[in-house]
Amino acid sequence: MKGAASPVARYAAPVSDWGKVRLHVVTGKGGTGKSTVASALALALATKGKHVLLCEVEGRQGIARMFDVDPLPYQERRLTTGLPDADGGRGIVHALHVDAESALLEYLSMYYRLGRAGRALDKFGVIEFATTIAPGVRDVLLTGKVYEAVQRNARNKGAIEYDAVVLDAPPTGRITQFLNVSNELAGLAKVGPIKSQSDTMMTLFRSPRTAVHLVTVLEEMPVQETADGIADLRSVQLPVGGIVVNQVRPQDLSAADLAAARSGELDRAALEDDLRAGGIEVVPDLVDGLLSEAADHAERRALEDSQRTLVAKMDVPSYELPRIAGGIDIGGLYELAGLLRAQGMA
Repeated sequence: MKGAASPVARYAAPVSDWGKVRLHVVTGKGGTGKSTVASALALALATKGKHVLLCEVEGRQGIARMFDVDPLPYQERRLTTGLPDADGGRGIVHALHVDAESALLEYLSMYYRLGRAGRALDKFGVIEFATTIAPGVRDVLLTGKVYEAVQRNARNKGAIEYDAVVLDAPPTGRITQFLNVSNELAGLAKVGPIKSQSDTMMTLFRSPRTAVHLVTVLEEMPVQETADGIADLRSVQLPVGGIVVNQVRPQDLSAADLAAARSGELDRAALEDDLRAGGIEVVPDLVDGLLSEAADHAERRALEDSQRTLVAKMDVPSYELPRIAGGIDIGGLYELAGLLRAQGMA
């Protein structure tokens, strides 16, 4: 008799399913580069003839800074073209900055016909008050705009029908609460349009059309938070996508050299010969400093290898992106997009 399917088998989408995903939610511990990964993924998905929407909901205007454009309004804007495909074709990446106050004004206008009245409420600070005292409502408003973009079809006259939506989402520690809007509203709204809207959104968020990707770096705290985030997502049946291991250090030393560096057994004379061959004056302090840096690098690589083993045990598709010297610019984003596509994430 076969046992019950494991949670991994049930919720972790295999790599071959990414083509079915319309909503890519990108989360990660602060400092892991989730906004960078979300931007690169949007570029990778925007192939010939496809429209991709890159959204943010945290109020930081991170997309504008990433692409060096003016701050984004609460309105979809064409941002750039995607990464070229095999035939040289490119799709289009659009951007949207979602804020709860604007989303609530739009909601009041759509469902309650409160046009001018809604703006008057905003002027008196009622909108900000309402979204602050009820975080669950705030999350419904933020995710509701994203949901609308995913669900569009030909009947939405004048609106762009997106092939994929990439959401630069809140950090891992809050992602389950953020997406599990129906549960968060349980004590606030048991009936009415906003409760109905949250229930409808949950149908999308728990479906194979959504994937929640987690970004980490090879350090103990981010990897552990990634593991905890996967467990939390699965506990409420939200679909785990892939793990993107970001900012990976170059692996340009052999295992033997790394072991020698860690144990302090690197060949000092060989190092001095290499320096002389390069036209560099050999002084003791320089050689000592290089040997010390090599030992630190080897220790760091050992830590990363141990964390990489833990990531592999999570039984989730994983992808690696390198650390780019000098920071991320638009060229770096396209480079990362190419690597994500080459590894099968787009």
